[in-house]
Amino acid sequence: MIIKKIYYSKKFTKEIKKLPKEIIDLAIKKEIIFRKDPLHSSLRLHELHGKFKGIWSISITSNYRIIFERMDNGDILFISVGKHDIYKYL
Repeated sequence: MIIKKIYYSKKFTKEIKKLPKEIIDLAIKKEIIFRKDPLHSSLRLHELHGKFKGIWSISITSNYRIIFERMDNGDILFISVGKHDIYKYL
């Protein structure tokens, strides 16, 4: 997986501002790792299944994750960020 650009949905931007500062700081670090090495084991990258097929997840911590979509041109759209239950709100 090659990362060209990362874009942020309005939903993602709104959600990340509500997270605890330590989670925001970790999310920034994980994004840096993701840009350099999207397959880095600490990200626990995986594609979702079922009705969420085509949507991917990376872990910030064991409780927090970033949900994103890969665009046809290689760009990434960060859709949502939060605890595991964010899947319910996609």
